[in-house]
Amino acid sequence: MPGGLPSQQQPNMFQVSSHPLALLFLILFKTCALALYLLGNFFTDNFILIFVLCVLTLAVDFWTVKNISGRLLVGLRWWNEVNEDGTNQWIFESRDQAVGVNASDSRVFWTVLYATPGVWGLLAIVAFFSLKIQWLLIVIIAVLLSAANLVGYLKCDKDQKQRWNQIASGSSGSFMGNMVSGFMGNSVAAGFMGRLFSRG
Repeated sequence: MPGGLPSQQQPNMFQVSSHPLALLFLILFKTCALALYLLGNFFTDNFILIFVLCVLTLAVDFWTVKNISGRLLVGLRWWNEVNEDGTNQWIFESRDQAVGVNASDSRVFWTVLYATPGVWGLLAIVAFFSLKIQWLLIVIIAVLLSAANLVGYLKCDKDQKQRWNQIASGSSGSFMGNMVSGFMGNSVAAGFMGRLFSRG
């Protein structure tokens, strides 16, 4: 600025991120899938090709978010196992309470996680009322995969908070127990010493 102080450029989300590469891939695959869906017709009339490329990109995005982005950006990871009796079991991993999370990474991660099913949901409505049934198949797959990641991480985040609360409650109970034990021990010792020195 002429005659004034030079303006300082605000750092972008990648510059302040603790894991910029993970943040990049969090956004990149989603953008690619949307671009293929919205712009694929401008480059080819082959719907099968667009369908395959979209589904592959969505699958890679699902795997990346579930196994890499969440673990690095917010310290969470989830997966689902099928038991021998056919029931599903949710399994969660979360960071230690002493390990912090980059606030910018966390904000971007959760924003993108919530926004993705919403965007694909709007596209599903458009495809449905436009009677583009074959394109609706792509959107349904996208909604299911993005919603699965959202639900998985919400459950994982809830499980993490419950465990932290249990640890905090256990620590408080242990601290109070030690205080009571120490107080009772001191009282007994004081009483014993008082009787000892009061005897002739």
